[in-house]
Amino acid sequence: MDDEHIYKSHNKTLLMYHLVFPLKYRKSVITEESEKTLVGICKEISERYEIEFIEIGHEPDHVHFLVQSVPKMPVSQMVRTVKSIVAREMFRLHPEIKSLLWGGSFWTSGFYANTVGLYAGKEVIQKYVQNQGKEEDYKKIYSGQLKLF
Repeated sequence: MDDEHIYKSHNKTLLMYHLVFPLKYRKSVITEESEKTLVGICKEISERYEIEFIEIGHEPDHVHFLVQSVPKMPVSQMVRTVKSIVAREMFRLHPEIKSLLWGGSFWTSGFYANTVGLYAGKEVIQKYVQNQGKEEDYKKIYSGQLKLF
């Protein structure tokens, strides 16, 4: 797609964010089966909210998201939405994960967020996400296209 902007009736935007959510206790709980579930949950979030997942990947103890959204959604709301829905659905669909993460939390309370823009374009962030930690630890589990909302 040549034009990656989101067009609304009164604005045109291109807002992308690199979000990183550490798993609770830095536990390695994501399996190949739960990777598919994670992608499915994120696709459902895209359908309900104006959050488009461009790339999803993970290392043993944290998950990377490259997302696009609209200006009416603050980063904190986007983080809260993604973290809460993913946690609830992962626990519901993979109860074995809940037994590994005592205390009932899927994520730590913190997160990392960075805008993709002037100093770090989409390709730079994608390469950074893909090269986090040791290359053999990172596994891309989803890559989507930017869409117009």
